[in-house]
Amino acid sequence: MLEFKSSSGPTIGVELELQLIHSETCHLLNIAPEVLRRVDQKYRQKIKEEFLKSMIEINTGICETISEVEQDLRESLEYLEGILKPFDATFFSASLHPFARGSRQSVTDNPRYKQIMEDLQIVGRRFIAQGLHVHIGVKGPEEAIQITNTIRIYLPLLLALTTSSPFYEGEKTGLFSYRTKLFEALPRSGMPEYIDGWHEFNHLVLMLMKAGYIETVKDLWWDVRPHPDFGTVEIRICDIPCRFRDILAIAAFVQSIVVHIGNLPHHPKTYIQIHRANKWQAARYGLNGVFANPISSGVHPIRDAILDLLKLIQNEARSLGCSEYLRHVERILEKGTGAHRQLELFQQTSDLRKVIKTIQGEFFL
Repeated sequence: MLEFKSSSGPTIGVELELQLIHSETCHLLNIAPEVLRRVDQKYRQKIKEEFLKSMIEINTGICETISEVEQDLRESLEYLEGILKPFDATFFSASLHPFARGSRQSVTDNPRYKQIMEDLQIVGRRFIAQGLHVHIGVKGPEEAIQITNTIRIYLPLLLALTTSSPFYEGEKTGLFSYRTKLFEALPRSGMPEYIDGWHEFNHLVLMLMKAGYIETVKDLWWDVRPHPDFGTVEIRICDIPCRFRDILAIAAFVQSIVVHIGNLPHHPKTYIQIHRANKWQAARYGLNGVFANPISSGVHPIRDAILDLLKLIQNEARSLGCSEYLRHVERILEKGTGAHRQLELFQQTSDLRKVIKTIQGEFFL
């Protein structure tokens, strides 16, 4: 039986997967090992290696509030900027580099990553994507499963708010989140099925381990998963936003939604085909998609469904002290996501390097 390390409250931890690019050419750089060797001991737990040498991960500590998340991330990101300067490099926050090719990227020298690439073959070589992961602490394993089941309803709305991958290998994909489709090519990925309690989750994990398909729960690349080692529910569906304020707004949204779900007296069993169809709408059309509510059977524009959800979780946001951060979600609805901004800039310039430079320069605005 897996041990679930319960959390005392709805703590929050955020993980950012970032690209490392040349400051002038905007090409991806396979420099993560050299960069990490220069990281001070103070930041070793917060600035880490990722699947590719052209990526780096930023982790917060265990935070109580979004203001703590903001301070933690800002400090690490500003430190990373300083470390990257001698390499004529910077970080780029988007879920796909607009013109990079997977064949030119190097896998990190880590046995786990090497084995993953050996298993995935061309699927892995094409997977040069980055995401935003948010962990929310929960009290116990059964609550973690209930939240995992129920939050599937709202995951497409979170995806629509974060889309940042409309280009792939120099081509306009026609999707707002092409990362989503690349990710779904991986085994053990995508929207999870309904799980009937912690016992069933244990049974599933142990079967997968016995078959040799996974070594730990970390090898379940679901859009949302319980994380026993941290005592959290981890939301993984999001593209990584191109703006820092958007990242904080989404973190606040996730924390408020999880607390709201945890307070519900009932957790309805819903059809996974509806969740998958809603997810396609978010990936393909972004904020302009439609959302089929799996509980009421009503069909609404995604924008309206997001506004309805914002109203639903206002009390939780106030109790968590994140209402000010959450208000920025309406700004995203008004101004658009990173995908909207990339498409707008490309229409103006027809130059993907100019798109990247502009987007990177706007990160902290």
